[in-house]
Amino acid sequence: MSTQHSALRLLTVHAHPDDESSKGAATLARYAAQGVDVMVATLTGGERGSVLNPALDRPEIRADLARVRREEMAAACEILGVGQRFLGFTDSGLPGPDEPLPEGCFALRPTAVAAEPLIALIREFRPHVVVTYDETGGYPHPDHVMTHRVTVEAFEAAADPHRSPEAGAPWQPAKLYYHLALSRAWFRTMHEAMTARGVDSAMGELLADWPDTPPALATTTRIHCAEHFAERDDALLAHATQIAPGAGFMAHPRDIEREVWPTEDYHLARSLVETPLPESDLFAGLRPGEGHG
Repeated sequence: MSTQHSALRLLTVHAHPDDESSKGAATLARYAAQGVDVMVATLTGGERGSVLNPALDRPEIRADLARVRREEMAAACEILGVGQRFLGFTDSGLPGPDEPLPEGCFALRPTAVAAEPLIALIREFRPHVVVTYDETGGYPHPDHVMTHRVTVEAFEAAADPHRSPEAGAPWQPAKLYYHLALSRAWFRTMHEAMTARGVDSAMGELLADWPDTPPALATTTRIHCAEHFAERDDALLAHATQIAPGAGFMAHPRDIEREVWPTEDYHLARSLVETPLPESDLFAGLRPGEGHG
């Protein structure tokens, strides 16, 4: 990639601290290393999240989880070399099927109202590319689904001079992408590769129980970023309350992953520029200095 990317800006929008490190983090590290200005917008503080690392599941951690997760977020972003903003909404948690969402939480906010802080950030940061989740949220957490709705709203509304004029001059990002992280195809490929090499895989059980979900969106864009998997892993481990070393996503051999799936993958949802598909660059079709404001 040429040095022209030093003029470009990428905004990725997530629901909770740690989402930026489990979905597309190697992409962020790759572009940051090449001089792209990268910003993470985190819509909630993750206050109602669980402590998933048994080593840190202690009363004092649970009692001060909001502060701990902010510190973890700062550490992860330093590893990735990116900026970050919390947009101030309250985590909705993950209620059971018959449980109501907690009053005042992010997922209960009207979409137009919840989009306002993101509109202001887009107008301030002026990204060329915005990345978020598809309409399913990637998985059915109410904050992830709401993050999709809010990002789509803000992507369009930030360019409207009649919308929130106090939030700054209008700006229209050129491209909107959805993450295709941790897809069924990724798990299947990794499971088959590990099994073929005689490596124990826990992914077969997960695949057998995979829910009957709609087909995945088409992969339009593959970003080769295997050389940044180490930063991705270190950033994810910085969210120590959420992941334990050697467990879950940290369990599979990285050399096998680099060999059989060296990319992070995306679906191009909207584009104001012409770009042939498939792409190998989120900035395909853009040139330095091109504004859409």
